[in-house]
Amino acid sequence: MIQLFQKTNRKDQHSMSVSRKKRRWLTITLVAVIVIGSILYSLADRYLIRHVQVVVADDNTAATHTTPNAVSGGTAGTNSTTTATDVHATSDDWNYSSDDLKIQIQKMQTGSGSDQITYYVADVQAKDASSLRTALADNSFGTNITEDTSEIAEANNAIFAINGDYYGFRDDGVIIRNGVLYRDSPTRDALALFNDGTIRTYNENDISSAELLAEGVTNTLSFGPILVQKGEITSDFSRVKIDNNFGNRSIQDANPRTAIGMIAPNHYVFVVVDGRQDDSRGMTLAELAQTMKDLGATEAYNLDGGGSSTMYFMGRVVNNPLGRNRERGVSDILYLTEGQ
Repeated sequence: MIQLFQKTNRKDQHSMSVSRKKRRWLTITLVAVIVIGSILYSLADRYLIRHVQVVVADDNTAATHTTPNAVSGGTAGTNSTTTATDVHATSDDWNYSSDDLKIQIQKMQTGSGSDQITYYVADVQAKDASSLRTALADNSFGTNITEDTSEIAEANNAIFAINGDYYGFRDDGVIIRNGVLYRDSPTRDALALFNDGTIRTYNENDISSAELLAEGVTNTLSFGPILVQKGEITSDFSRVKIDNNFGNRSIQDANPRTAIGMIAPNHYVFVVVDGRQDDSRGMTLAELAQTMKDLGATEAYNLDGGGSSTMYFMGRVVNNPLGRNRERGVSDILYLTEGQ
């Protein structure tokens, strides 16, 4: 009888031990699922889920604020636009000319074989600064809001467009668009466009957004680095840091590129470089800076590159984005239209 009791007791103890182990593993599994789920949600929230802060009104005169975080320096509305069909203009696949706006695009190639580079240069002369504007994906300011460069361009009757700084990939920087201050978190070297047709590179920590607006800034772009400043290449670009966001590539190597430069007030140059493909390896930052200087830019600035690099003109994408003639969605564009 005693032996039977002991045997039964051992079985009970074993069953309790197995039960405790099961509960422990269930607890560990549950905690792991919660932790992994939280991490995945955090990443999705940061990089995938749309967060709209400001909706730019369709009537071009007002905006709907969906959160108090947006800082307005004016009315959050797009500028009224005169389309190319409203003016007397001539154009072909590479040129556009009217009384107020002239655009000339050239396809350039250097090197050969694995060292070949294909890039596109747009020389632009405008009568006044109102021709150069910016637009947001889906007419909204926030994070993870994207459309193709061509989609944003067509929605804004753009004649010419390039991708912007992809402001929505980060949550810092000074972001002023069409005279409206949307974000005021000084962080890096930036570019300012003014209503007198000039552009100026600057450090966001050296001048306030209020001072910029008082000086007549129309748009700021926050990416970088500065390529040319006061007519001179700024560095050898061996150490460049834009931000610490997840998934960033090193930007020192040869890559697809987008850049904007000023030759003189209301005289701009835009460069988009294809890369990561058989007929174009892309450019290093040093090569891009030298290219901008050789084109006559006294100020030049690097914008978002890689798969974002896109040039649009008169209803078509000029370059070869992603090496597959396929665009990648972006937060914003710089574009040209007939001013008023």
